[in-house]
Amino acid sequence: MAYKTIIGLEIHVELLTKTKIFCGCLAEFGREVNTNCCPVCLGLPGALPVLNKKVVEYCIRAGLALNCKISNRSRMDRKNYFYPDLVKGYQITQYNNPLCKDGYIKINTKHGEKKIRIKRIHIEEDTGKSIYDENGNILLDYNRSGVPLIEIVTYPDMNSPEEARMFLEKLKVILKYIEISDCKMEEGSLRCDININVIDEKTKLKSTITEIKNLNSFKAAVKAMEFEEKRHIELLKHRENTLKETRKWDENKNETVVMRGKETVEDYRYFPEPDLVEIEVDENWIRDIKENLPELPDNRKERFMREYNLPEYDANVLTSSKELANFFEETVKINKNPKQVSNWIMGNILRWINASDMDISKIKFTHKDFANLLELINNGKISNNIGKKVLKIMFEEGKNPEAIIEERGLLQISDVSELECIIDRIIEENKQSVEEYKNGKEKVLGFLIGQVMKITNGKANPQLVNRIILEKLKQ
Repeated sequence: MAYKTIIGLEIHVELLTKTKIFCGCLAEFGREVNTNCCPVCLGLPGALPVLNKKVVEYCIRAGLALNCKISNRSRMDRKNYFYPDLVKGYQITQYNNPLCKDGYIKINTKHGEKKIRIKRIHIEEDTGKSIYDENGNILLDYNRSGVPLIEIVTYPDMNSPEEARMFLEKLKVILKYIEISDCKMEEGSLRCDININVIDEKTKLKSTITEIKNLNSFKAAVKAMEFEEKRHIELLKHRENTLKETRKWDENKNETVVMRGKETVEDYRYFPEPDLVEIEVDENWIRDIKENLPELPDNRKERFMREYNLPEYDANVLTSSKELANFFEETVKINKNPKQVSNWIMGNILRWINASDMDISKIKFTHKDFANLLELINNGKISNNIGKKVLKIMFEEGKNPEAIIEERGLLQISDVSELECIIDRIIEENKQSVEEYKNGKEKVLGFLIGQVMKITNGKANPQLVNRIILEKLKQ
């Protein structure tokens, strides 16, 4: 039997505004509990909200970057529901008329390019945060209450957890490029809810859509989708179905578990927010925001391939992070050898960054130090292998390459007479290998070069060593 998985996503993104959406409290993460609060974000009687213009600008910026149409007129609505950390008993959000709609992101799947449609992007306020103590009591921190969010809602265009992962990763890159969010999932800046069900393509039977909430990593999201996909298929195989419910991912059990029955739109009793006027966005403002958008990842990737003559794979990796792409370009301004810079970044720097679980912006050396290191290699001052050792020390200690090379005596030996003395000794000590070479066993050359490199601790100029050994073997 063939089954088709259908996945739609709802992504909540905290915005990098200085203050909250409806008041002047700071929208900072990590402050002492209940210190970034005021009567507005605590929902006290008589306190009235005032919309932060920067929130509207950031939402429009996201909409333009995600190919959306921008509404010239929109409004805020009340979404009514009870939850301990929802201090007012309702959330101010957008329902009938969001700021942005009908956008898309293109992803590259194993079947080719695929367009994932975005239904809407709207602005809303975040809730407070529930904290559970060791006795199981719920403590409430309202610092997050009123922090501005955009919610990005897709159509159910993804047909596998892998496609959903690709969409999420590309979305995160774009949001970071346009600098509206830090997208730190561990801090709650990017949160993902999943709607998933399965269709039996032979019988056309559909499982009921399940919502999965509170996913704090892409890894957890993929695991939850894979689990639900299998669960729904097994139910359909047995002509059974799942309930319309909201579930969460239990990392310890490695499965989704039921949270509650799924609410319907009617449960939320939406109506226009009476304390806020309509939002009017003129075309001049939209045009100004569009003109000030940075170069987006896909455009930058194409430019890297065209301008630097890089393979698509290299360009794709280098533009996967704005900071990484900037680091590459700043280095190339000095080094002038894009492919060499790309090879060293992808083959060494990224490997250590990933192993250390850190960001490119946190490395201890500058692009100038990196360019200087490559120049030392190109000028024959140090060998490629020594260069890798120096780069590792730069990565760990943050020293510049010249200081490391001087401290550790790593300058390459390029003195012909010095190398000839060493090579004469190697030839004398390995007469059998020399005879084998002269009898046609050319692989022996590599062994002899290796012996020279071993004696010199890798500091001998390998090109010179190769040339001198060949000259001496012909004598």
